[in-house]
Amino acid sequence: MKNIYLIYFLLIILSACGSKPTNSASLTGEIDGLGNDTLYIYGTDKMYNRMDTLIVKEGKFSATLTVDTLVSTWLQFSDGTEYPLYLNKGDKIKIKGSKANLSSLEITGNTPNEELTTFQNDLKGLGKPSEKMLEQKAEAFIESHHSSLVSIYLLEKYFVQKPQPDFVLIKKLIDRMTGELKDRPYIDELIDRIQEEEKVAVGKIAPYFHLPNAKGKNINRTDFKDKYLLVHFWASWDQPSRDANADLRRIYKKELKNKDFAILGISLDIDKEAWKDAIKKDTLDWEQTCDFSGWNTETIKQFAIQTLPSNILLSPSGKIDGKNLSKEAIEKKLKEISQKEK
Repeated sequence: MKNIYLIYFLLIILSACGSKPTNSASLTGEIDGLGNDTLYIYGTDKMYNRMDTLIVKEGKFSATLTVDTLVSTWLQFSDGTEYPLYLNKGDKIKIKGSKANLSSLEITGNTPNEELTTFQNDLKGLGKPSEKMLEQKAEAFIESHHSSLVSIYLLEKYFVQKPQPDFVLIKKLIDRMTGELKDRPYIDELIDRIQEEEKVAVGKIAPYFHLPNAKGKNINRTDFKDKYLLVHFWASWDQPSRDANADLRRIYKKELKNKDFAILGISLDIDKEAWKDAIKKDTLDWEQTCDFSGWNTETIKQFAIQTLPSNILLSPSGKIDGKNLSKEAIEKKLKEISQKEK
């Protein structure tokens, strides 16, 4: 009888050992037309803060990745395309796609990957959807998938990355999410950003700032008293910024005699000579400032600037009258100001 109990006990132990989950996920993929290449998987927060390399041979690849909880990662292709990939221990992930369309892959092996695949397939059936339609689809998904990591991805792609994010809507969508999603590092950072953005929302009084110009003189808001001031955030190393400089140059020349309007450039350069060369090459005749602290420039933090180029229009009273205005929006605003002053 004792031997029977011993055998039974050993069977229980062996069964428990056999069912012990592994802290890894297997991944296999096949991308038509990819040939021989190298892909990368990386995370953006402490839940997956490393990079893994995938060697592709004739469009096929496989790997076993160490992971002990559900994480959001990015699958990066050599052309710079990135695609969200979700991993958890015990997963057997399969990826299929085509080099011709790396922005829409078929990924199976766990719920979030399959949810995103279904969402992308739904978009394919829309033909060429408008931006509004895409936002409606993303909002509907978030509303109905309160605990899905895909909801965070869609929130970022369709709402946060817009030139002028609707933070009221973003907060509403975050409120729909479960506590587990809200505890994710990205959401924590986003909520902090929203709080900073709210301090410098349209209608708020702009914070006081001062920065040195090319001659070392401190320039501040009061130097443009009684004027509408367009503050342009840029950098010599950022090509979209240089393109924006060209648009502003045309506006500046057109409004040269307008005593009610001025432009102030705030650069994120850290190289003084590169900054001066860009000012000269782009023919920037309006006031330019820079403290050569890059993204650590205090004014950048004060105005919650996240991308370049960015701009903020200040009214003569110091209120924020507009943010990230396009060339057309600036011209329209100047026309309105001109009519108001008559």
